[in-house]
Amino acid sequence: MNFMIGKMGMRVIPTLVSFILLIIFITPFFAGIINLGNCAGVALSAIICGFFAFYAPVMNYLKNLFEKPAGKIFICLVSVIMAACVVFAVILSVFMINAMNNKPNGKPTTLVILGCKVKGTNPSLMLKRRLDASCAYLNDYNDVTVIVSGGKGDDEQISEAQCMKDYLVSQGIASERIIMEDESSSTYENLKFSQEKIKENQLNEKVTIVTDGYHQFRAKIIADSLDIETYSISAKTTLWLIPTYWVREWFGIVQQIVFR
Repeated sequence: MNFMIGKMGMRVIPTLVSFILLIIFITPFFAGIINLGNCAGVALSAIICGFFAFYAPVMNYLKNLFEKPAGKIFICLVSVIMAACVVFAVILSVFMINAMNNKPNGKPTTLVILGCKVKGTNPSLMLKRRLDASCAYLNDYNDVTVIVSGGKGDDEQISEAQCMKDYLVSQGIASERIIMEDESSSTYENLKFSQEKIKENQLNEKVTIVTDGYHQFRAKIIADSLDIETYSISAKTTLWLIPTYWVREWFGIVQQIVFR
């Protein structure tokens, strides 16, 4: 009896977990957030949920398939690929966690805030959290200069840099401490153009990057390619959005490493 309960639990628990993940990855769709992260998350969660929900027929099918030479090769190949992907995702996540916790801890640096969506003339929630995290640091270190980095998107009224500067000034940060970089349209350009501003203004070449935690590792990879020594101040990300953006970042990191 206990064996049967345990065996049932081995199917029910992963089914429930994968179903909950499926809901978590689907939810951003209703907020208009559709990207590779939640699409991949939905697909993977649905596959795992379906596997455990229909465990007996699926295992019978795989057993029959495995008895055929071609089927055996296919199953082994898929298993190896899946295992490699899991290991790779875990390794990437460890590096991402390390990067997001690489704080300056009082070291003199120049602050660079990476831009994000602007709504009208106001920062989006994600951008506001980056700015609030920056204010805390700037208030603690009055001699630090900050570069606000972000151009103007087609659907934005003002540049992200202008929006960020306006917000920081409204929070009591002196405008002379703020340098705008308003031409960039990607993380690479954020850092490349900010580096140029640092040299033009003879600022400290060590940089503390302010962005969401999940984004810090990719930003560090880009900064390393530009020979920029970096630290991190990580803004809070809305909890139910973390899985979507975390998974999307895996793909972004791979793209960054392979293609750039």
